[in-house]
Amino acid sequence: MGMAEDASLVDFVASVGGEKSLRVEENFGDGFVKLRVSEAERRQAKHDIRCVEDVVVEMLRNARDAGARHIYVATYRDGDTRYLTMLDDGSGIPESMQDRVFDARVTSKLESVHMDRWGVHGRGMALFSVRENAKSARVVCSAPEKGSSIQVVTDVSTLRERADQSTWPSVGLDDDGNQSVNRGPHNIIRTCCEFALEERGKCEVYIGSPAEIAATARRRVRPSVEGSALLFLDSLAELPILERFRAAADASELFGVSRELGLDMSERTAHRIVSGQIKPLRNVLSRLLHKSSGDKREVDLTKDRRSLHVSKDDIDEFSRIMERGFSMLGDRYYLTLSSDPKVRVSRGKITVTFEIDEGD
Repeated sequence: MGMAEDASLVDFVASVGGEKSLRVEENFGDGFVKLRVSEAERRQAKHDIRCVEDVVVEMLRNARDAGARHIYVATYRDGDTRYLTMLDDGSGIPESMQDRVFDARVTSKLESVHMDRWGVHGRGMALFSVRENAKSARVVCSAPEKGSSIQVVTDVSTLRERADQSTWPSVGLDDDGNQSVNRGPHNIIRTCCEFALEERGKCEVYIGSPAEIAATARRRVRPSVEGSALLFLDSLAELPILERFRAAADASELFGVSRELGLDMSERTAHRIVSGQIKPLRNVLSRLLHKSSGDKREVDLTKDRRSLHVSKDDIDEFSRIMERGFSMLGDRYYLTLSSDPKVRVSRGKITVTFEIDEGD
């Protein structure tokens, strides 16, 4: 490079300022430059993630590709900050790789690239893209064959999310006659529903608050070690991540396990989980299909002019009242509902059905 070219490059560096010169590999003049690979990757990563819902689907795909059969999504918002912790029972990440997995082009899928409804997956860019667009992204806890807990924190003032984060979508039929999510805001819940429907039979997805996720894992996950065998463990950290909630002996230990795995809650909340006051969730797909069947019943009522007419809002409120009333039997006989009470309105009668968890 000659002196004239050196001067031109210096002028360019001065125009963009300081360390920004690290973005450029070569200056061609007339405003044209060749970006460094790292800068091109960073810009692509910014383009890959447009909203919080994109973060969720990338993390779900990442867990699926790690072989997870069960994925737990704990999320809540505090002001402009969205907290998202995803736990799974996949293959896990060695300690030496827990920071590097967020680097560009780092992947465990050397021989395969996965194509699904969301595009190509396996380029080693998913977690890199997530980190580039988030306030923070880290592996909270993971180990080979023990699953993973990954936490992402975003600022919704810079990485947007849907305003309505509480409404559940419904299921309909697409042009080919297959079930698809066809109504509802494109929020985090809908993202999880679409993923669960797409991966039906391959993996289950649960979504809720940190307390609900802890309560659900404590009740739903089948332990590989039980009873007296637990006494021979030096630490619950020897167990797969999702099994640690159930293995916690009391509220204090459950509180510690939850915090270690990235689920923020108080010790008082842990006591409520242990005492059964916080009920386990059903998986996303069963909640979605249950809601959709409820919508269908409402439509049928409006068509049957001979039947008693009850609005869906009133049916939902009545179902919640029935659930609270059932708690008397639940407390006395250690019973847990596996779903919301089903209210059926027909000519001359109202029927309420309580489905009991088979584990009781």
